[in-house]
Amino acid sequence: MITQRPKGTQDWYGSDMHKRTIIEAAARDLCKVFNIKEVITPVFEHTVLFQRGVGETTDVVQKEMYTFEDKGHRSITLKPEGTAGAIRAYLENNMYADPAPTKLFYVTPAFRYEQPQSGRLRQHHQFGVEFVGSKSPLVEVELISLITTFIKKIGLKDAKLHINSIGCANCRKTYNDALLAFLKEHEEHLCPTCRERMKKNPLRVIDCKVPECKAIVKDAPRTIEYLDDECRDHFEELQNLLKELNIPYEIDTGIVRGLDYYTKTVFEFVNSDGFTLCGGGRYDNLIHEIDEKQNIPSVGFGMGIERLMMVLESQGTELPESPTPDLYIVALGKNAGLKASEICGELRIDGFRVQTDICGRGLKAQMKYADKIGAKFVMVLGDDEIAKDCAKLKNMATGEETEIRLMKITSALFSAVNSSMLEKMAESFMKENNI
Repeated sequence: MITQRPKGTQDWYGSDMHKRTIIEAAARDLCKVFNIKEVITPVFEHTVLFQRGVGETTDVVQKEMYTFEDKGHRSITLKPEGTAGAIRAYLENNMYADPAPTKLFYVTPAFRYEQPQSGRLRQHHQFGVEFVGSKSPLVEVELISLITTFIKKIGLKDAKLHINSIGCANCRKTYNDALLAFLKEHEEHLCPTCRERMKKNPLRVIDCKVPECKAIVKDAPRTIEYLDDECRDHFEELQNLLKELNIPYEIDTGIVRGLDYYTKTVFEFVNSDGFTLCGGGRYDNLIHEIDEKQNIPSVGFGMGIERLMMVLESQGTELPESPTPDLYIVALGKNAGLKASEICGELRIDGFRVQTDICGRGLKAQMKYADKIGAKFVMVLGDDEIAKDCAKLKNMATGEETEIRLMKITSALFSAVNSSMLEKMAESFMKENNI
């Protein structure tokens, strides 16, 4: 047990860590372009935040949360998703005093006690964005535009936008009455959880994953049929904006999302295999649920990093490889080791990836190691090279050697690395264009 990670978790290292870093960097870079500020919230929050925010009748709260009592006898929960914590931070830190809208993003671990499967872990990582302070469907459109751009940027294929409206508190009551009447006709065939849910929050039955329940709700009334004028106008305006911006979409009345805080717009991006890549929507009542003194509209989305990586791998999308060292310095002897460490320090300050021997290896072993780690250039450094202030810089791809001055190694390495990069770019261009 001591050398085994807990079920549903993952160690991050090597190529997987590199791929995850690329995706997260792409998310952060894109958010900068959209002028969205990063927020980091605690890994755990008071349990009541998720009970009131996410919803007590949801699968997340009822079945999936990691909840415990701390030494102060307070109920604490590892966050199962990012939105509730981000909104709590917005309220606690008086971000509503800033000019609206407030635009936040996060890359955070999330924890759900569920059956581990491909792309779904008990500890996973979520990229999410929250826009707070606007009722306009333009906010949904900007978020959808961001997701569309991000999907293209990381190379996801066949992702299609699915949208729905689940109305607001005003029209939800009429819908709930119609849905409840339908469910009562099939109550004996529903699972025990849904029979309990239909009394408290009938909408949650539509999100049930039990096959028998899924079959029943296929014929259930849909929220879109019960929208009031405001919700209908909002949904129609959203569709018009998407059309004007040439963002293709499909109305999917089966989307209700698994969290109680959603109102009006809900959306998902789904690939050609029916796999959900991300989901989000509007949640105009969430802030009021957390703090009754406030009533501020909000929109957001979340997507799982692990799920994205799984889909990218399945479709054969190759992310950029991990960069290899620019230079490996083979150090022969104690003095050379000290000088190599000095040179490495100088070059690292200038941004070069540089490595030297720290294991006391001989010449052959060091050369073999340099080749194994993919060093672009190798320089052998001994007492003679130090005395002459000269050494040979070897291009490991071509075998070409160039004599350089040690005191001018920064400029020499800069020139060599850039020349090598230009050669590779030219080769790639010629290959792509069959030249």
